[in-house]
Amino acid sequence: MPRLLYLCDWLPPDFGAVGQYSLLFARQRAAAGEDVVLAGLSSTADSTTDEEVAGSGRLRVLRRRAAAYDRSDLRARALWTVRTNLGLLWRARRFLFAADEVLITGSPPFLLHVAAPLAALLRKRLTYRITDFHPECLMAEMSERREAGNRRGRPLPWSLRAFYRFTLRLRRRVDRFEVLGEDQRRRLLDQGIPGARITLKRDPSPVEIPVDTEPLPLPPELAGRCLLLYSGNFGVAHEYETFLAGYRLHHRQGSGRVGLWLNATGARADRFQQALQEEDLPVHRGVPVPLALLPHLLVAADAHLITLRDAFVGYVLPSKVYACLDSRRDVLYVGSQGSDVHLLCARARSAGYFQVEVGDAPGLARSLEEIADRAQVRHQRAVDKR
Repeated sequence: MPRLLYLCDWLPPDFGAVGQYSLLFARQRAAAGEDVVLAGLSSTADSTTDEEVAGSGRLRVLRRRAAAYDRSDLRARALWTVRTNLGLLWRARRFLFAADEVLITGSPPFLLHVAAPLAALLRKRLTYRITDFHPECLMAEMSERREAGNRRGRPLPWSLRAFYRFTLRLRRRVDRFEVLGEDQRRRLLDQGIPGARITLKRDPSPVEIPVDTEPLPLPPELAGRCLLLYSGNFGVAHEYETFLAGYRLHHRQGSGRVGLWLNATGARADRFQQALQEEDLPVHRGVPVPLALLPHLLVAADAHLITLRDAFVGYVLPSKVYACLDSRRDVLYVGSQGSDVHLLCARARSAGYFQVEVGDAPGLARSLEEIADRAQVRHQRAVDKR
């Protein structure tokens, strides 16, 4: 029986899209006849459990306790990453030696830098499901900070550039890549990775959303408005300045019919909420719901908001796009057409799709008006059917 060690970050019930998908894929591979050990993180305690699977294989889930950290503190992030990666591999060391294949994800970040040398030393097949690119995300974040601080054109630290070159060398030692989108495939090809070693394997929606799914109760402070929902992580890769400017136009010069339901955590979620409140723009702030309630949350909205900064295109693919499309609600995407977010939404026919380039505040205001018009028609049809 083939033996697989699958490594990721936060496993359910902790919130984290990578862990949710990793558990799903680990179950699939176990059902196909493999002996799978899924090792990830927990906010509570270490544990080891055996899961029943439908097929002929076996699945064991290892959780290693890890503490939260301050994402805004670069030093704290670095120390957490080193401790977590080493601790996760130590927790799974027995299964690492026994495995035929080691599969890592982009979370925790920089796991490649420990796993690739070990896989080579132990002669293990290494698969990299490259959910996010590191250190490219850090480099993009630092470049944006330099531009905001009027230090445009100033080179990144030599140590980071050297680390990036080292990362590229390690990637060339990976046996197989799984990418989430064509934009990620292009990034790897540009880095010299042979196309034969790259497989496109998209994430599915983490939940099923039947047509008759009952919606969650609506926020009272947004009663009577067309509800635009942002649900999930709102981190450094997510753009909000364009939405803020366009939303302001919508409420100052337009109909003001749309209200934002910000159900988010992450590095920029608080900043986004504060900016909206300072402008006295309607917003309801919540937190991500348990996975069982996610279908009910998604169908409660009239439309969904997805954002992505241009510097992160091809390095990050917001996984929320799959569930947003499956909810059959309209989608408003603020970001480049070069991202697979645009590719997926443009192909979908289940609802309306509105794409706005970063910086196009008037275009966003126009899209909000169209979304509100469409919601009004849907609500009227629902009333007429009763």
